[in-house]
Order: sequence, then C-alpha cells, then structure tokens
Amino acid sequence: MEDYKKKFIEFMIDSEVLRFGDFVTKSGRKTPFFVNTGFYRTGSQLRQLGEYYARAIAGNFGTDFDVLFGPAYKGIPLTVAATMAISELYQADIRYCSNRKEVKDHGDKGILLGSPLKDGDRVVIIEDVTTAGTSIEETLPIIRAQGDIGVLGLVVSVDRMERGQGNKSALREMEEKYGFKTTAIVTMAEVVEHLYNRPYKGKIHIDENLKAAIDAYYEQYGAK
Repeated sequence: MEDYKKKFIEFMIDSEVLRFGDFVTKSGRKTPFFVNTGFYRTGSQLRQLGEYYARAIAGNFGTDFDVLFGPAYKGIPLTVAATMAISELYQADIRYCSNRKEVKDHGDKGILLGSPLKDGDRVVIIEDVTTAGTSIEETLPIIRAQGDIGVLGLVVSVDRMERGQGNKSALREMEEKYGFKTTAIVTMAEVVEHLYNRPYKGKIHIDENLKAAIDAYYEQYGAK
C-alpha cells in the first residue's frame, strides 16, 4: 500500500471522519464503521485533503486533463482544494468547475460556477463518498450538455465496497454504466489492512471483535 494511503487513513481518524462503533446508514443498514466527510472543517484539513486527492488523481488519471468537476455541494470545496494541490505538487494548472443546484439568472449566469466547459475538454469528476451514484446521474447530463466533453473518470475519498443496485459495488456499476474509470483514495479493505491489530497513537482501532463485525457486515452487504 502506498504511503500516502496509510497517512490518509490516519488523517481520517485524526479528523474524526472515520469512526468505528454501531451506526445506521441512510439505507437502514447497521454498520460497524462510518465515514462522515462533513467533519473536514478547517483550512488545514482541506489543504491536506486536497493533497491526498491530488495524489490519487495523478496516480490514476495523470495530470494531462483539463477540468476537475465537483458536483454541488460537497464537491465544490473538493475541486478547489484538489486543483490547488495538483498545481503545487505537479505544476499542472487544472481548471475547476462545479454545478449549481439552481440556475443563476443574473451576474455570473448559468448552471455552472468556476471554469466554463467547452468542446474537447477532458474532465475528471471528484466526490466525497459514493454509495448509490445519485449525484453522478444528476450531474453527467449537465456536463454533457455543455458540449463535446470527455469524462475520463471519477475519484472518491473512500470506496465502502458495498453492493450498489445489484451485487457489484456502486463504483463498479458506474464504470459499466457510463464507460469511465472509477477509483478511490483508499478502499475499506485497505483501511482494515492498515489498522487491524496495529496501534495508531497508542490505540488499536480495529481489534479482533471489530474485525469480526466488519467481516460479518461485508458478508451481508459486501460487493461481489
């Protein structure tokens, strides 16, 4: 596992974004882990988050593309943080773009904010955590309505590795449905690999009991 992935897992714990215990997801599933990206709240956290995304983007898509697109609302700060990090780490000047939930009819008009999209643009989409792919279904038509746009792929922070609409993960389902690559900074399998019976700051975050609960969860809800 790359070093930046290990550091990202620890960063999620430090930021209280990744937590372990007893939780219930929006879909009603009881889960022993929870990822709440709403806990990235400070400038320092966003700077670091942007760097982790930048490394994942460069590793999977390179930096020879034109626009990083973040669906509203959570994708807006992600596009800004990640494009700044790509500029600093790789000296690549990627434009950022996001959609609005409502079309603006005055001033900077339209459905988009940030850079306009134009024919020939190659776009990578950035999100926090995707479980059902709903925001992609909503934003892809917006992107493609702007012209002859090539969508290279999607990057999220954590692949929960759960079943989507069928037996495959939501990310794999999107790959098959839309024909572009999907990836994550880390998968939950990598989280378990890094933390299982390994202390971080003096604490074992995934012990035998929690590992058994995670295994049972994936036995029931895991993607095939």
